[in-house]
Amino acid sequence: MHRTTSAAASALAPVVALLTLLTACGNAPANSPADAHEPARASTRTDGPPTAHAAFRSMAAHVRTATLTGAVTAENDPNHLLGRPGEYTSKVTFSDSWVQASQVTGADPGAVERGGAVEVFADAADARARAESIRAIAKSSPALAEYDYVHGPVLVRVSRYLTPKQAAQYASAAAELG
Repeated sequence: MHRTTSAAASALAPVVALLTLLTACGNAPANSPADAHEPARASTRTDGPPTAHAAFRSMAAHVRTATLTGAVTAENDPNHLLGRPGEYTSKVTFSDSWVQASQVTGADPGAVERGGAVEVFADAADARARAESIRAIAKSSPALAEYDYVHGPVLVRVSRYLTPKQAAQYASAAAELG
């Protein structure tokens, strides 16, 4: 009987080793040796998309006229989209000193027309879908037009009151994200 148990243990050893290896690979952090076959990523981030706050900090290093004005939470989100399936996972708003106060009289403090917003999604497809939705709304109401730049899971929304040259700085900064 000892011989049968020993034979069964010998037969199971390769299966146990394979399962251990597969489990270890499934939990490997991004850019670990298990990912050596994948191309190098442009970012050193290993835990998914950046937060909107981190993306804004990076962008504001290139666009010095942008100032963070607020962080959107589930409680204060005017769109009621934060955390909903397919919607942004984080969002911040910012003002831009190029936008004249007289142009935005009466606009809410976190309104895109005061400067803009950074919205981060779980993936690039959701960010593109949101940008397309905003563009469709703007087509039917030009007063809601804005500049929208998608880079990976990040959507940078910029005030229509900026000139195309000013807005292009945000486009360049957005391209550096990710």
